[in-house]
Parts: sequence; structure tokens; C-alpha cells
Amino acid sequence: MPPEYYLLIFFILAVSVHSPANAISGDLPSFREAPAFRNGRDCRKTTSHNNNNNHHHPSIIHIAMTLDATYLRGSIAAVFSVLQHTSCPENIVFHFLATHRRTDLRRTILTTFPYLSFHLYHFDTNLVRGKISSSIRQALDQPLNYARIYLAELLPSTVTRIIYFDSDLIVVDDVVKLWDINLGGHVLGAPEYCHANFTHYFTPKFWSSPLFSKSFNGRDPCYFNTGVMVIDLWKWREGKCTKKLETWMRIQKRYRIYELGSLPPFLLVFAGDVEGVEHRWNQHGLGGDNLEGLCRDLHSGPVSLLHWSGKGKPWLRLDSRRPCPLDSLWAPYDLFRHAPLFSDS
Repeated sequence: MPPEYYLLIFFILAVSVHSPANAISGDLPSFREAPAFRNGRDCRKTTSHNNNNNHHHPSIIHIAMTLDATYLRGSIAAVFSVLQHTSCPENIVFHFLATHRRTDLRRTILTTFPYLSFHLYHFDTNLVRGKISSSIRQALDQPLNYARIYLAELLPSTVTRIIYFDSDLIVVDDVVKLWDINLGGHVLGAPEYCHANFTHYFTPKFWSSPLFSKSFNGRDPCYFNTGVMVIDLWKWREGKCTKKLETWMRIQKRYRIYELGSLPPFLLVFAGDVEGVEHRWNQHGLGGDNLEGLCRDLHSGPVSLLHWSGKGKPWLRLDSRRPCPLDSLWAPYDLFRHAPLFSDS
């Protein structure tokens, strides 16, 4: 055989040895089993959380997240952090949204968190077919990034309030404090950042068009990050908010009025009509900007949640042995079971 043939075999073997198993076989990563977290003495007891008839119980905290292979490691760390810091972990129900491989994902959750109360829903990507436009970062264009728009349709009608969390964050405080905020009649609550230049989130074409820009008339809009939201699903359904968001997505496809994935439609529908939450509940931007993902420091003030929004993800930077200083705060919640080849020992 020609030398080129042997060279090709050597290359394939080398890739097989030095690549993670999931990159070759499509298997999901493996995680260590988390300890069982039990309720404190002051927690109100509930019946089985996996019973849909129990969703309205006032002591239950509902949290929604997405699950996929790319961000699964971050999702597992986020769940672990919530359970570790809450006083009533048995009163939390997770609602996971996934596009495919639900059997594998369910098995991963069950083996990592045997005591977790959760539901896994299929997010049909046809819901956003033809509605997604390209943005400045490819990860923002994935259909699952838009699943948060459809929570009111995907979750049972008995779920009337939900916390939505991105997969690149950790919670270092009791999540019940976030759950208990008074939305004051608003559809959603989130930390607002009114010092941010709001005009940057839309193109000049948007601001030069009276038809588009007048959508903020009567509102004092502020930027908010959609990775941490408390949502009144009953008011969302009543106000047909999903349809409003879809309308702006269709306009974007035709006129190109913004550059960032699923965030601008939320700003167009809700900015200026949001219940402000303490900034401690979304110390965001730790992943840097959307282009380079450079290291960033915490904002001033107390911290209840750290959010690696932006291009840089802590698990990738830790694996590359080029972490940012704050990535060390994420590392203790990482349950990823490293293969011996990649262990630090």
C-alpha cells in the first residue's frame, strides 16, 4: 500500500485516541452522581412533584431550562448549584426542553440526579422554521435558543409561574428568593440595566423607521438579559405574548432590524414593562462579548447568580487550561466525569 494510506490510518487512530468519546460516537458526556439534597425542617411538604395535578401547589418552585449535548455540562452544573443552595430542594421541579435524544438526556438526568423531580418536553424545531435569522454568533441561531418563547405552550396550563435559566450559569443563593418576587402585574421580571446603550441592540434601519421605532412609544425601555427571567405564564398566555414575539421575528427576516438572536424580540415586546429584579440575580457577561469571549470581572454589588453569557464558556476554558479567574467559581459545580486521558492527576 502507498505511504499515504498508512499516514491516513495513523491520523484516524490519533484522532480517535485524543478526542472525547462523544465527538466520535455521538454519546452524551458522563457525569458523577450528585448527592441527595433534602428539605430543611421549615419546608412545606408536597405530594409527588411529577404529578401534573400538583403543579399548582404554592410550595413548588418551577424552573425551566433547555438541554442539548453542546451545553449539557453547563446545564448539569446549573441544576447542581440550584439544589445545593436552596433550603427546600425537594420542592423544586425542573422543566427541561430538548429537540432530540430525549431518551439519552432523560437517562443522563436520572443517573446524575436520582432524586430530582423533573419533566422533559420535546421542542419541535418546526415552530421556528423560517423565523430565525442569522446573528453575530452561530450559537445564538440554534432553534433551541428560541424555546423560551414557547414555554407557555409547551408546559401544562397548571404551571402558571416559571423561572427560566440559561445553561451557562450557577446559582449561589436560595432560589426561593428569586421565585418569591412580586411581579407587580407585569408578565415577567428580570434584572434591568438602564445604563446600557439601548440603541445598540437594533440596526439604524430600525431607528430610522417611524413604523418600527414607535413601538417603544410610551415606554422607557431598558436592556435586560433573557437568561434569567421570572415569568407569569398565565398573563403571558392571556396577552398572547408568543404571537407578539413571532411577529417581530418575521419582521426581522424581512427587514433585518437587529443582529442578536432571540434577545431583541423580547426587548421589543417587554422592555419598559418589566418588573426590575436585583442585579445580584444576574451577574451576566462573564463569558465576555459575542466575538472574542475575553475574561471579565464581576459587576459591583452582591452576587446570587453568576452567568457566563457571551462566547466564553467556563468548561471550555477550563479544559483548554486557559481559564479566566472567575471560572474557578464555576468549577466546583462541574460533575463531568473526565476520562483518564484528560484527568488532572
